Order: sequence, then C-alpha cells, then structure tokens
Amino acid sequence: MTKVLGKNQITQLTPFDFISALVLGELVGNAIYDKEIGLQYILYAVILWGALIYTIEIITQKFRKSRVFLEGKPSIVIANGHIQYKELKKNKIDFDQLFHLLRAKGVFSMREVEYGILETNGSVSVLRKSAYQSPTNQDLNISSSESVIPIFLILDGEIITDGLVSINKDEEWLINELFNRGIAGPSKVVYAEWLEGAGFEIQTY
Repeated sequence: MTKVLGKNQITQLTPFDFISALVLGELVGNAIYDKEIGLQYILYAVILWGALIYTIEIITQKFRKSRVFLEGKPSIVIANGHIQYKELKKNKIDFDQLFHLLRAKGVFSMREVEYGILETNGSVSVLRKSAYQSPTNQDLNISSSESVIPIFLILDGEIITDGLVSINKDEEWLINELFNRGIAGPSKVVYAEWLEGAGFEIQTY
C-alpha cells in the first residue's frame, strides 16, 4: 500500500502522512491478533483506508488551497540573518532544536545563515550568506564538464547485469578486468562501479 501511495509516505512525512501511516499500521496490527477477523476483512480495511488517502492526495494535487490544511506550509524561521522568534514559537520549535537542524545541514554558526525555512516534514532548508557559500565553477571561471552517474557493476559479490548492459559490456569483460587487477572473481568484491572517463572503483572484502 505504501508503494502504491508513493514515496512521500516514507520521506516527505507531513503530519497528515504520519497519522495515515499510524492508522494503517493499527488496522493491520489489530486485525492480525484477532482470531475472529479473516483475511478478507484485513484486505478490506487496508484497501479502504488506502483509497481514502489516495483520494486526499489527488485533492491536494488538484486544489492548491487544500495543501495548507492537509500538508501544512513552510515557515521562514530565519530572515536576513535574524531568527524569527514568533515563527519558532508558532511551530513549537525551541532554539536547541533549531540549532540541531542547522548542524544537520552543516551550519554551525548563525552568522553563516541568510535564510532558514522550516519545511513541512520538519527539516530546515538553509540559504547561506554569500560570504559562506561554496564557489561554483562559474565563480572560479572553470570550464564545466558533463555530469555522469556512476554505474554499479558488482554489489556484495554479485554481478549487476543491468549495469553491464547500460555500458554495453558483458560478464566476460568484467571478469577479465578483475583478473587484470589481481582479483579472483566477483565473489571477492564488495562493490565495483564504473564511471565514464574515470574507469573503475573497486573495493574487495
């Protein structure tokens, strides 16, 4: 049911999603230990609740105004480098919690922060002051190159066939590459990845 409802049931956990997950767990948990309730009743309850949640998700997508009530809205808790105490108080966040959330984003001093936004899932998004932002290639006048995603070829001793297909290689090529590096075979490898232009990154057991 979580798979059908989408990843927001796991990652972007709003208060409404949290409640829906609790109710779904209670429906299944209580039914499992009740001998008088058959499988059909469990499935009925899960499907009915899932359908209700799915309907509400559709409503929030179609009608923007419903999102504020069902999902909440972000709050600016730091503006122009100053903590917005009223917003913290409204969202029941104390200073220790705020600083904890900032440290989780790699910010250890308030002097670095221009804006901080408390998201609906409880995390804080941070815009640093220009003096504390990491320079980009454009800032340093460095010519940019195309970004590529590394491809896993071996994970936990097993060959990832899809990875080989994506780079137009076969298992024989991979095994030969391992042998050339003194590795007996895939079973000796924790993981191996291939990055176009950089080659292999291999870690053995």
